[in-house]
Amino acid sequence: MEDKSQNHYERAFGNWLIDHNIKYTPIDEHERAAPARCKVKSFDFLLYPDDGRKIIAEVKGRKFRGTSFVNLTGLECWVTSDDVDGLAQWHELFSPDFQAVFVFAYKIENIDVDFDGHRTFDFDAGKYAFFCVRLDDYRRFMVLRSRKWQTITLPADKFRRCAVDLHDFLLNVI
Repeated sequence: MEDKSQNHYERAFGNWLIDHNIKYTPIDEHERAAPARCKVKSFDFLLYPDDGRKIIAEVKGRKFRGTSFVNLTGLECWVTSDDVDGLAQWHELFSPDFQAVFVFAYKIENIDVDFDGHRTFDFDAGKYAFFCVRLDDYRRFMVLRSRKWQTITLPADKFRRCAVDLHDFLLNVI
């Protein structure tokens, strides 16, 4: 059953998982909002692809207003330091059997976009593209974006190096 408390990026991602027969468990939004019980920021999904991997996924929704995915430029990939710290702590708790990833869900804002061979997913009158970055890769290359907002990001060349199309990551085992 679809959780209406999830944002549209998480709903689109969940529907992509259903369409591709990936077993998953969404983490209840209400459980995530229980700071008295747990100070660690939670994640969004546990994924169980058919290849036997177990994946902790944090979905980060972003808008893409560009006109081309060539060279993966113009794709925002910032997260908060709490996102990184929380995902790392959950990974440590679940390890070594689990991988931890950020799933960047991009809602395509323009009608005419050159996707450069990258797959897209139609959901609820919108078009999305999904890319994964492994937590270890993100941590290796992250740089400060804003001290005030406690955000970090990947330089564009590092994002291009680390980002993997969700389909390839979950179904083609990279």
